[in-house]
Amino acid sequence: MSEVVPATPVASARRARVAVSLGFGAQGFVFAMILTSLDVFKDRYGIEDGTIAFVILGVCVMAGVGTVVADRVARSTAGSRGVLVRGLVVVAAAVALVAVSPTFAVLAAGFAVYGVGLGMVDSGTNMQAVSIQRAYGRSLLTGFYASWSAGGILGSVMVAVATGRISADPIGWTLLVGTVVAVGVCLIVRRSAWREQSDPVPFSVDAALADTEAAQDARKPVIPWGPLLILGLGVVAYYVNDQAISTWSPIFMHEVLGETGTLTKLGYAAYLAMTLVSRLAGDPCVRRWGRVRVVRVAALVGAVGLVLVLTAHAPAQAVLGFAVAGAGLGLIAPLCFSSAGLLAPGHADAVIARLNGFNYLGAVLGGVFVGFIGTASSLRWGFLVPVVLVLAVAVLAGRFGVVQHAKTPLSAGASA
Repeated sequence: MSEVVPATPVASARRARVAVSLGFGAQGFVFAMILTSLDVFKDRYGIEDGTIAFVILGVCVMAGVGTVVADRVARSTAGSRGVLVRGLVVVAAAVALVAVSPTFAVLAAGFAVYGVGLGMVDSGTNMQAVSIQRAYGRSLLTGFYASWSAGGILGSVMVAVATGRISADPIGWTLLVGTVVAVGVCLIVRRSAWREQSDPVPFSVDAALADTEAAQDARKPVIPWGPLLILGLGVVAYYVNDQAISTWSPIFMHEVLGETGTLTKLGYAAYLAMTLVSRLAGDPCVRRWGRVRVVRVAALVGAVGLVLVLTAHAPAQAVLGFAVAGAGLGLIAPLCFSSAGLLAPGHADAVIARLNGFNYLGAVLGGVFVGFIGTASSLRWGFLVPVVLVLAVAVLAGRFGVVQHAKTPLSAGASA
């Protein structure tokens, strides 16, 4: 089915697109800086891997709390723009607290606050992105996620360059750059992000009754749980893989393939690079071939990459596998949220907030479950569960062709 493309977007939509892209980029930048600084925290406070794993689990739990907060704020007059602004403020404050924390207890508190901000920003960026996509009338979500990937790569490189050159004790000066970035982007988002427009009350409906019904709708959002759970599987599948690769690929390269030094980082670097490439190409592909086909092909490509990793006996094959996996997997999450935006017109923010919760479930499973299998047998088999999940997404890809509501600009079926 061909896509309905509206007239050239108004200037406000273009400004909002830039602002929200920066929001995605700031989120990826800060997240990567924190993730790649975990070894610094281990050395500073003398803590073990198990403690770090517990802290990461706590961040995921608190991010779920942040998602709930985001849903409440989005249904107030602040809207999704308010969610994103507040979330960036929380992230900025949390990163500053983590950077200057004198004790492990303060560090843990900082991570807890960061988790709340993480959930709010994840929800707010996706809510905003879906609204802007609706205003444009064509697929934009993978481009927004490309900004996240670019920010993540930049944050990782900054920490790598600063390590050994800039002191991290007693203050993590490099991390404070994350606070500056979050605050700067917050100001841009506050000024230029998308402001939701209320639909006019139909002439034939009594105004008081319409106001009452609108208030009831705001309090009780319509959540189509059946289709949402299908998309939730896609989000879980992506984040299981993403967390598994980010956490365990260096260990896989070292313990399974016997590599040391810089070579152990090549798998994740290749994955990140191809995730960025696929997301830059994703929106044009969706416009040409439709969301369903792109999701199915992306899932199959991701599965092929993971199989290459599973069967690798040489570092080159493993690096190639991680790269191929990134080329496919990078499209799954943004297209899940793109579909979610059409499930319940008028309640898109509430649907997206709930879908965002699957993000952290996948992150926990990817970081913990894959490692558990690797400990019990071999890390090679730890990547088998991610393969199965991705194949399930390929099988269920037809459910990504959401039937369009009459008021939704994006076309129905396979052409998002």
